[in-house]
Amino acid sequence: MFPAVEPHMELCQWWRHIVVFLLHAWIPSCFAQTTPPVRLSPTPTPQTAEGPETLKFRLSGFPRKHNEGRIEVFYKGEWGTICDDDFSLANAHVLCRQLGFVSATGWTHSAKYGKGTGKIWLDNVQCSGSERSVSVCKSRGWGNSDCTHDEDAGVICKDERLPGYLVLQGNITNSLNKVEEVRLRPVFTIATKRMPVTEGVVEVKNKDGWAQICDNGWTPKNSHVVCGMMGFPHEKKVNKNFYKLYSERQKNHFLVHSVACLGTEVHLAACPLEFNYDNATESCPGGMPAVVSCVPGPLYAQSTVMRKKLKMPSTIRLKGGAKYGEGRVEVLKGSEWGTICDDRWNLLSASVVCRELGFGSAKEALTGARMGQGLGPIHMNEVQCTGHERSLWNCRYKNITAEDCKHTEDASLRCNVPYMGFEKTVRILGGRSRYEGRVEVLYTETNGTLRWGLICGEGWGTEEAMVVCRQLGLGYANHGLQETWYWDSSNVTEMVMSGVKCTGDEMSLSQCQHHRTVNCQKALARFSAGVICSETASDLVLNAPLVQQTTYIEDRPLHMLYCAAEEDCLSKSAAKANWPYGHRRLLRFSSQIHNIGRADFRPKAGRHSWVWHACHGHYHSMDIFTHYDLMSANGTKVAEGHKASFCLEDSDCDEGVSKRYECANFGEQGITVGCWDLYRHDIDCQWIDISDVKPGNYILQVVINPNYEVAESDFTNNAMKCNCKYDGHRIWVHNCHIGDAFSEEAEKKFEKYPGQLNNQIS
Repeated sequence: MFPAVEPHMELCQWWRHIVVFLLHAWIPSCFAQTTPPVRLSPTPTPQTAEGPETLKFRLSGFPRKHNEGRIEVFYKGEWGTICDDDFSLANAHVLCRQLGFVSATGWTHSAKYGKGTGKIWLDNVQCSGSERSVSVCKSRGWGNSDCTHDEDAGVICKDERLPGYLVLQGNITNSLNKVEEVRLRPVFTIATKRMPVTEGVVEVKNKDGWAQICDNGWTPKNSHVVCGMMGFPHEKKVNKNFYKLYSERQKNHFLVHSVACLGTEVHLAACPLEFNYDNATESCPGGMPAVVSCVPGPLYAQSTVMRKKLKMPSTIRLKGGAKYGEGRVEVLKGSEWGTICDDRWNLLSASVVCRELGFGSAKEALTGARMGQGLGPIHMNEVQCTGHERSLWNCRYKNITAEDCKHTEDASLRCNVPYMGFEKTVRILGGRSRYEGRVEVLYTETNGTLRWGLICGEGWGTEEAMVVCRQLGLGYANHGLQETWYWDSSNVTEMVMSGVKCTGDEMSLSQCQHHRTVNCQKALARFSAGVICSETASDLVLNAPLVQQTTYIEDRPLHMLYCAAEEDCLSKSAAKANWPYGHRRLLRFSSQIHNIGRADFRPKAGRHSWVWHACHGHYHSMDIFTHYDLMSANGTKVAEGHKASFCLEDSDCDEGVSKRYECANFGEQGITVGCWDLYRHDIDCQWIDISDVKPGNYILQVVINPNYEVAESDFTNNAMKCNCKYDGHRIWVHNCHIGDAFSEEAEKKFEKYPGQLNNQIS
């Protein structure tokens, strides 16, 4: 069956014939595209009388944010500025679009962001606002100006990117129009079915098809950039001999014949590239198509063994993001997690973080607490990475004082992550927008046919909705709905999944627990699961130091506790007390709950279902708003408090933020972003009834929104723990801390507390 071979033919030649035969037999002529291309939506290429020009734009100056600054343009090999004479909002619109933003909200004059250097390229610019490039607007011409750098213009762009837009290195955008989309195309058919695709031929979009890159002079630095675009932290060597045999049997079209990346670029388009002319289809003498093999991060490793080898770093993390690979950057210094100030925060530094965490290069370096505000200290300021560092801690940075930076300036990022195809197996239909609807999953019937089916709504909640919203790239979960009769717009009626239980961290519903066979009490389509997703979410956090400062014990007479008993705020033994005589011992403290997220915290229930409580004269909008527990060292609950949301309102707000919610006169309830709701220690039910607790060492635990009734961007900071020592008369509270109260670091901190194991509990 194999080709005839002369007796004297060497063994290696024999094997070469075998491999060629197998390639011919096994490899199809067409290959499925499994990894979606990484797309760079370039700014339009302006045309001049001389022909196409290559312009680059950037925002510079200080202090500024990612969407504002002194406008600088790169022309004829030199960076320069634009004079503010005749400048207008229409000019700013054109320039913001060339910077990759949808429009402008304002502009500045007189070098508000500092004076630039070099040329003043444009003066007396007059755009109508609809131009594709500032170069076609009226002006005095390139380099013709009577201004000084005291008149440098700046722009303030709307904080919304053009669809699919990617900022290149160092906040620079340019009019590249040769490399818009890049993909890795696997060779074996079996590899197209594995996710993620980690190895293949590098291809770039060319007109209506795809073209290859010549590998002559191809370096590991080029591979590093491609792997970063595909969501992988590192590259590895490729067996080129195998691909050489494969490429000899293919008709290749080489669009690019030279790539010279530094290795720190976030996109191939930012590297120096040399293109072939249209008539030079075979311009890779002695070479072959460039092939890249990447090493996936821990979350995406295809084997359990590899996942164990590739450990996540323990001193850096992302918080508050809706998807994997995005969030607020937090670092562990000493034993305390803190944030990074956004001064000088850029794509180079963000890419170091992304790769350290097992993702690819950074898509965006975000400033201004775009992923919510952090807690505790700010550990680093003016971080400056070269892009080659293995860890953020190897970069240059400054220490910070409270006066330098606030949490409103916390740095965050979005990383390139591997394509997994999860969005193909779930969809939502019937809603008023693409962010809501009935959940439908793709399943395989016994005969192998793929069909869409519904999910049983029983037990469906916020955690499950979080996974669906993440899987579809729709942000955070606002609600997980158990009935969807008002979205009955699909002809899909069969329940194919039930008993779904997620932790909320899964990448897709397929990773959640569910029944092997469908078991649904209410199997009608109207009782199927639904979701409402949102681009933003609230984030509640308790003021832990205030709890520590305000904790005390009160012996309160029973005759003053009738209202509290009616609200079920006393321990069970109170029912057997000799009312109205005697007293109850109460552990009291103030709780100040801040909303540091990006959306108001609103009760899940509509006001039509709020319950009036005559005892306290207001409406309850949530059954349980917080849990107050006193526990032994081994986690046994010895006493608990019950805290309904007596009324959610804005007690006070940060400077510049207005109150929006108050309970009086059946008002709206909630907590505005930047505001807090204060329950003082002297309010009814703001306590734990410890009448039956014996002296000893305990843990005081407070959990906000314990049942996940309302969506938040981060549930890990909803718990607070304190050490308590109770001698039967007084109580001492120490070490109150928030943020990951259930994490390993927090538990280790508690283990160091002396005398904790000597509890005397009845």
